[in-house]
Amino acid sequence: GSASPVISPDLPTLVVNTGDPVLLHCSGESEVAWNSKTNTFSNHTTSTLSIPKANYRNTSTYSCGYVNSSDKGIASIHLFVRDPENVWYIPYFRIGGIEGGNVDLPCLITAPEYGANVTLIKDDASPLPPGTSYSFSAEKGVRLYNVQSKHKGYYRCQAQINGKMKNSSRIRLLIEEAPEKPVSVMMDPADHVRIVGEPFRVTCRVIAPSHKYDIRWVTAAKTVKTTKRTDFENGNYFINDTLSVTAVTMEDSGKYVCIANNSVGFRNASTMLQVVERGYVHLIPGQATSQEVALRESVKLQVHIKAYPKLLQWVWEHTNPLKNSKTTIFKSQMISGNNWYNNTLFLSRLKEGEGGFYRFYALNNVTNESVTFSISLKSSPRVCKIKVPADDPSTLQCTAIGYPAPRIEWYQCPIHSDRYSEDYRLIRNDSRPQVVNVLPFQEVEVESIIPFQELGDNFTFCCMAINGEGNASDMFHSLTITRSVMALPNKLFSPVLSSCIGALVLLLLLLLFLLYKYNQKPKYQVRWKIIEACEGNNYIFIDPTQLPYNEKWEFPRNNLQFGKTLGAGAFGKVVEATAFGLGKEDSALKVAVKMLKASADTDEQEALMSELKILSHLGHHKNIVNLLGACIFGGPILVITEYCRYGDLLNFLRKAESIIIQDSALDTSLDSAADYKNVELEKKYIRSDSGFSSQGLETYVEMRPVSSSSSSAASDSVQVRGRSLEEEGEAREDLRPLNLSDLLQFSSQVAQGMAFLASKNCIHRDLAARNVLISDGRVAKICDFGLARDIMNDSNYVVKGNARLPVKWMAPESIFDCIYTVQSDVWSYGILLWEIFSLGKSPYPGMVVNSKFYSMVKQGYQMARPDFAPLEMYSIMQACWSLEPTRRPTFDQIGCFIQKELEVHKEQDYTNLPSSTEEDSGCDTSVCCEESCDQEESGQPLLKGNNYQFC
Repeated sequence: GSASPVISPDLPTLVVNTGDPVLLHCSGESEVAWNSKTNTFSNHTTSTLSIPKANYRNTSTYSCGYVNSSDKGIASIHLFVRDPENVWYIPYFRIGGIEGGNVDLPCLITAPEYGANVTLIKDDASPLPPGTSYSFSAEKGVRLYNVQSKHKGYYRCQAQINGKMKNSSRIRLLIEEAPEKPVSVMMDPADHVRIVGEPFRVTCRVIAPSHKYDIRWVTAAKTVKTTKRTDFENGNYFINDTLSVTAVTMEDSGKYVCIANNSVGFRNASTMLQVVERGYVHLIPGQATSQEVALRESVKLQVHIKAYPKLLQWVWEHTNPLKNSKTTIFKSQMISGNNWYNNTLFLSRLKEGEGGFYRFYALNNVTNESVTFSISLKSSPRVCKIKVPADDPSTLQCTAIGYPAPRIEWYQCPIHSDRYSEDYRLIRNDSRPQVVNVLPFQEVEVESIIPFQELGDNFTFCCMAINGEGNASDMFHSLTITRSVMALPNKLFSPVLSSCIGALVLLLLLLLFLLYKYNQKPKYQVRWKIIEACEGNNYIFIDPTQLPYNEKWEFPRNNLQFGKTLGAGAFGKVVEATAFGLGKEDSALKVAVKMLKASADTDEQEALMSELKILSHLGHHKNIVNLLGACIFGGPILVITEYCRYGDLLNFLRKAESIIIQDSALDTSLDSAADYKNVELEKKYIRSDSGFSSQGLETYVEMRPVSSSSSSAASDSVQVRGRSLEEEGEAREDLRPLNLSDLLQFSSQVAQGMAFLASKNCIHRDLAARNVLISDGRVAKICDFGLARDIMNDSNYVVKGNARLPVKWMAPESIFDCIYTVQSDVWSYGILLWEIFSLGKSPYPGMVVNSKFYSMVKQGYQMARPDFAPLEMYSIMQACWSLEPTRRPTFDQIGCFIQKELEVHKEQDYTNLPSSTEEDSGCDTSVCCEESCDQEESGQPLLKGNNYQFC
């Protein structure tokens, strides 16, 4: 909706003298109009309200609103026109009210100082009726509360000014008698259950407008007792009439009706009582208790429960007869009502071994009951083998497995056929093959046998196994069968045949070894993923190769002048370049260009193209490294992005020469005599790739020792010649020491960038300080520089399965279940905050990624507060590290929390933030936080419930 209009001057009240001109201006997002209850305007739709000479009759509240009623929002200002001769202004002389309501008498004071001592008097000087209650407001006049017929008559408002009484004109008050209202009757409509001998109580709540009412009960019970409590409030009687039975019997079962009436009519409410001899637990399955589910499908098991007394415990247990493992206990969703419950167990993407018995067990303090569901996993069939049985060479045997048990069809086809075709002749359809082996909840093994003579010689035979999940087939040649049956054993194992088999085995082993080494080689993959919703709350990765590429991004290769290499990895490199004519003609812009190595294969080229499509799909944001252009035609793929002068955030923090932290902001042992702590950071190395492939300090592969002089020279080398005075000033500002506000700004900017990615349904999957770059003005921008990083030699990437993953930055669900969501990015953001406020230390310091590390992560181990983190920032880190993904904050909420922290430190003497950054880095805190709380569904649709993305 539209924001409310704004009135100038922006004041709640305006005081002028008689004869003064008044000029009020109203502005808004669409056409506005002025309105006043006591004044009319010749042209009320103008945005300016002008009164050339104000008089006391202009005293009123003036409101400005949108002409279009769909644009909501009203602004108001109250105008006082001071006139010593006219202290009061009475716009209306007759006011009506309804008995029992409130009435406003429009005694408008013409100056706020006149209203210091105001009273209400009767025109005939008689005293006010007993029980009269009123209040005075300079803007609205006198309000009478709970008026009755005795209050009708003539009134004046009286003000004492400089010892003199100033009376208003008289106002006539008319009171209409309130019509009689019917009684209101309410009672808990839910059915009640009691065991024989238990007490029973039910309360009927009646609201009556007067004391003239009657209440009675119609009950199944013969012996009852009623108690009544009456309260009077706001002119109504509130009656609680409670019926009780000391000890119920079976005969007390039935309907209990409360009937109330007054002169208008009758009203009633009822409830039911069921008396039972003993407590119970009844379980009603919501689905069939025996179900067949395909692999990787999800299933929902529901149980409806009726129980009295209330349930004390309930649990789902899973057992699989094929596994000797212990019983697994599941969490489920329980919804409860009055003596009823609904319990739902969600089984997501069932895997092998997850079939079996799922038993729901519930108990109260009297009894218990359970219900068991049988889940069988369906799988498409596969043909194990076709062979001639050793005990009967005149037959051919086909064995297949699958669930449900497959049927087997035999086909005859030409001798040289190597795959099934619909043109083949069906020989036999064995709809009920012999069952060889049955494993509960798993596949069934069947076999089919046909006489060999029926098939003939020199033909190829096809055995096809079919069930509802699919089919599979295998081929066999009758010539091979015949020769195998007739061949002598010593012929089969001749020396020549043995040598051939040995050579084939060695060749196969060599091929397997080469395949293993090839799979061990890391593949260049884009970590960023775009997801979209599918059925239910599940989401799938969008194949980035299917995203469109807009040729508007195409940039002439000849307009690029390459400079030094900023970073290089196993797959490619990032090169500094100058782009001529990018954005404006004859302009030169420094950019960063991503490119693959000359040896890149097709998969790596496709991965870089996918990264280009993702960046173009996302669009522009100030806190991500934005796409500027690309070259995909006429040569290798080049991706042109923004150039970030100061490299990655990790190196930027580690290379900081000093940091100033305010003592009041940190709970650390700072020198009490100093307002600020100056920590000199140890500066041993500087990265030769300007920080585009950040790793742990001890594992950087492209480093060189550097002196302070070479450091300054390196700093100078990144400056562009002919820089303007404004750019020089900005560069000097960027070289100042870091302070706490800088760290908060980095945290806020990354949160804003991640909120933008989340709004685009984009998951980062590798958020860390090494993947955040710092540009001019100390603006943090999120990127993924995996292309220019050698993950084989980077200790931050740990071998897990057949991949190298940044385990210390990953959420538990990503490590153990391969689940990536926006919530898992929030966990990584918490690790990034720890890096920022530890000035670039490696997370989980001193811990090796092993089974102990994984166990501690599962148990909820959290790192201690880093040295330079305020308590509020550490609280955000802890919230990000919640083991339950849905309890982690959203990036919008995190950004607003950090904005509040920035407000606290905004006025510190040494903050001195660049104005452009300060202006761009957020929103009004109160508004922002309110919006973030409401946008969970609209802004970030992937945060509902457990919306996991499975890999």
